[in-house]
Amino acid sequence: MSDLGQYHESLGARLAPDRIPLDYGDLAAEFSAAETGAILLDRSHEGRILLRGRDRYELVNRMSTNDVSQFGTNEGAPTVFINPNARILFRANCFNLARGMLLISEAGQGEALANYLRRNIFFGDQVSVDDISAETAHFAAHGKRADEVVLALASEASQIPPLGGAEVKSENGDLILARRKSICGGHWIVIADGGEALPLHRRLRQCGAAAGLIPAGSLTYNSLRIRCGRPASPELSLDYIPLEVGLWDEISFSKGCYTGQEIIARMESRGRLAKVLAHVDLASMTPAPAPIYAGRKTVGRLTSSVEAADGRIYALAVLRVDHALPGTDLLAGASAVNATVINYAGAPPPFIARASASDSD
Repeated sequence: MSDLGQYHESLGARLAPDRIPLDYGDLAAEFSAAETGAILLDRSHEGRILLRGRDRYELVNRMSTNDVSQFGTNEGAPTVFINPNARILFRANCFNLARGMLLISEAGQGEALANYLRRNIFFGDQVSVDDISAETAHFAAHGKRADEVVLALASEASQIPPLGGAEVKSENGDLILARRKSICGGHWIVIADGGEALPLHRRLRQCGAAAGLIPAGSLTYNSLRIRCGRPASPELSLDYIPLEVGLWDEISFSKGCYTGQEIIARMESRGRLAKVLAHVDLASMTPAPAPIYAGRKTVGRLTSSVEAADGRIYALAVLRVDHALPGTDLLAGASAVNATVINYAGAPPPFIARASASDSD
């Protein structure tokens, strides 16, 4: 994939140090295309880890929050790896493929997650952990018409369940197609052998021409993910537990023991949580991270903020529950910028939503 960065530059891209495009010269066009058509991103900095062997499900199941033990063919789910104190270590999307279980990590965390899994293989486990990031390319299609793009590439995509993935044959060799949580319309990933990176990207652009697809970069992705309330590295850290950052739907409360389960189960059973992720409306752009105040009292942290190409400011904050009700007026950063809570972000625990409804009655 040594030519991939140069190829992106030939399309007008500015590259980050990891050689992933930041943008292609027109952020407004990229943002608009996601809302009306589709955008194509290079997400090859997200790790791709393949687990093989009889105990591959057991390894992930005992180390993370979601239940991956009952996956059917081509099914998948996101899950969170936490420490004994229930603090977030990694988040990954898992897909049950014919060749094994594929884990897609957050950007820049593939090697660390692979090493973490290897360190937790028990004696006698039949499982191998292979980091295939360097030998593969990973593209993503987002947007209102993203489904059309992927179906034009491979009609078999219509059979892939939500959050699932499948292996298909194409003129660009064997591909992995998978669906993930939406940040704007459909969200598909397409993974191929690294040698097929350039022709596959060209092929995807051809398949998406009728749907208005254009290449886009990480800056547009970041704006879209903040707008939709999708946590990323600022929120997925040891500072928080999954319940606090809108990942309630990535936790199983019925499966067997896993690392950090006791604390998660206690919070769920008692219906008590100290913090919650929320969308906030900023009166002016305030870079994250920054403290959030109620008067002179610190009540949370601005974790993500962006002035998007549509001219609006989008922001996420982790706030104390009693200051996270929609409509609450707060202050952000050293300049005390007015910040108003809009609503909860991601998937908050049901007991938070119930409490909010009761308070508004």
